Amino acid sequence: AAAVFVLAYPFYSLLEESITGGITRNGDVLQVDLRSMSSFEMDQTDATDQSIPAVYRKLDGKRVALVGEMYDPYGSGEQVRSFELVYSITNCCFNGPPKVQHIVQATVVTNQDVQFARGPVDVVGTLHVGVQKADGRIQSVYRMDVERVSAAK
Repeated sequence: AAAVFVLAYPFYSLLEESITGGITRNGDVLQVDLRSMSSFEMDQTDATDQSIPAVYRKLDGKRVALVGEMYDPYGSGEQVRSFELVYSITNCCFNGPPKVQHIVQATVVTNQDVQFARGPVDVVGTLHVGVQKADGRIQSVYRMDVERVSAAK
């Protein structure tokens, strides 16, 4: 039985992820797998909202929980009001530089800074999904109004 479990569990996990898109309900929050949400191909110059898979477009305006790593290319302090969230700083993007869909632009909406953390964090807030452009370039696909950040469990 243990051998069957060891062999079957990875297959079950992949099947579940392909069916759900990595999205599960946890009370009033949708738990979204950040790696699944960012693992699709998209034209980095001419993409539109329709380039984003429908399962992720439907998350627009929803309260979600994401697990990822914080990246703050412009900050130098331990307290931040905004940051980029990626599923893994070291394991992202084996096929070249990060793509715009790999990054969630996160902004803290409370009137408090949050502690910058190294390593995985749980981030809860409202997700906004859609291609945003400025000066003819795609600036973001995912944006999040952050309610709270805590160490990942």
